[in-house]
Amino acid sequence: MAAANYAIELRNIRKTFGSVVANDNINLNVKQGEILALLGENGSGKTTLMNMLSGIYKPDSGEILIDGKPCVINSPEDSKRFGIGMVHQHFKLVDVFSAADNILMGDNNGGFLLKKDRFKRITDVAERFGFEIDSKKLVKNMSVSEKQTLEIVKVLYYGAKVIILDEPTAVLTVQEIRKLFDVLRKMKEQGHSIIIITHKLNEVMEISDRVAILRKGVYIDTVETASATEQSLTEMMMGRKVDINIERPVMEKTAPLLEIRDLTVKGDEGSVAVDKLSFYIRGGEILGVAGIAGSGQKELCEAIAGLRKIESGMINYKGENLVGLPPKEIIQKGIAMSFVPEDRLGMGLAPSLSITDNVILKKYSEGASPFVDRKKGRELAEKVIEELEVVTPSTETPVRLLSGGNVQKVLLGREIKAEPNVIVTAYPVRGLDINSSYAIYDILNREKLKGTGILFVGEDLDVMLALCDKIMVICAGKLMGVVFSEKTTKEQLGLMMTGSLDISDKNGKIAGIAKDSNITEDCLREE
Repeated sequence: MAAANYAIELRNIRKTFGSVVANDNINLNVKQGEILALLGENGSGKTTLMNMLSGIYKPDSGEILIDGKPCVINSPEDSKRFGIGMVHQHFKLVDVFSAADNILMGDNNGGFLLKKDRFKRITDVAERFGFEIDSKKLVKNMSVSEKQTLEIVKVLYYGAKVIILDEPTAVLTVQEIRKLFDVLRKMKEQGHSIIIITHKLNEVMEISDRVAILRKGVYIDTVETASATEQSLTEMMMGRKVDINIERPVMEKTAPLLEIRDLTVKGDEGSVAVDKLSFYIRGGEILGVAGIAGSGQKELCEAIAGLRKIESGMINYKGENLVGLPPKEIIQKGIAMSFVPEDRLGMGLAPSLSITDNVILKKYSEGASPFVDRKKGRELAEKVIEELEVVTPSTETPVRLLSGGNVQKVLLGREIKAEPNVIVTAYPVRGLDINSSYAIYDILNREKLKGTGILFVGEDLDVMLALCDKIMVICAGKLMGVVFSEKTTKEQLGLMMTGSLDISDKNGKIAGIAKDSNITEDCLREE
């Protein structure tokens, strides 16, 4: 193929950070009018490579060609001038500005005055590509999908012909993903080139024309999607055969460990985040929690763990209400609860401390001596490293220097070593590669087989349907219903997540629904 038929060519691109080689002489090309998926484990160099196209980093060596012509990208402004736009996983928007003003504040030709026609101009650009956007709406009032739409419209407004999307479907519902994919196909038909960084193989197979694979900073190959399978792509990423089936061991039903009744919790800004929610966590069962981002998942987990004030309602353990009790008293009541928060390095671990110190973090108050027994702590850390296959130079390595997957293993390992009977975990595999993700699923299943009750807050519906026994769906803090995983679909979950389908009413009858109850006896009789 002639070079002119490539929108982007990367030749021998190399990028290092100190002694770490992030990209090692990578050769990659993107055709005009195609969707290219970029796959690789955490730390394989995907985002670093794309950040060089978007002007955030500059390559140490190598050459970038755009439309067959060599060019130098020193800044995001250069990238924009060459027609490249990147939508980052974490949006770069000003909450108190409208959609239109978020876009136009980067327009150097706009002048000092805000023009009255700015809202129509932005709406026209959005409609041209099939996007729906309220150009007057403030960002702080937008849903996650609306913010993502705004980011894409922003790069299109400035004439981007190459659009890079970093994990674009991470927090979208099934219906929102389909709408996004429809628009991406339309953009492709209009000649745009699209690069998608993602971990979701099913979406790679659905939307991409070709797939490029990186492994440990090295370019492996680019293959036609039509001739690939999820299994073959996984093996190329990992460099070995990997079983990509998620197990869901079946356990005999037991009485609920925890019953949550009419739970109401407020968010950080004082509004109601969890609204009269009732459900239960059963031993030897993984209960998934699905919902659009910001539907109260974070507040729910923190309330159950005793870290957030509960406005009203009850959390019952063996007939005893735990509401208002600090975590230490909850443990004294006989319930060992482990909480794996969404914010691993903020709330979960102390980034600057070693693995050893993080593993014994919850045990500092134990023992008769004022001095910490670091020898035992080091032995415990070694067990976590060995059993969970944590990749680290030593037990004394600060956790901030570990990859995302290894950080999560340390956090989970510490919590599991506390021998909990309830685990509350929020987005445990967010941003992790396939290998790390499946290691986490295996850990949770091992705990399930011990009779541990697990509350699993997730965002990948395919994973939740495969891993969880039941899935509770919430929308804006309200219960939409609880379903058996093997008897429901992603489409049904998506409708419930958006509030379009509410099956929480006890009089409602839909096939495959597990009717939740506030009464233990009814829980035991559920079908």
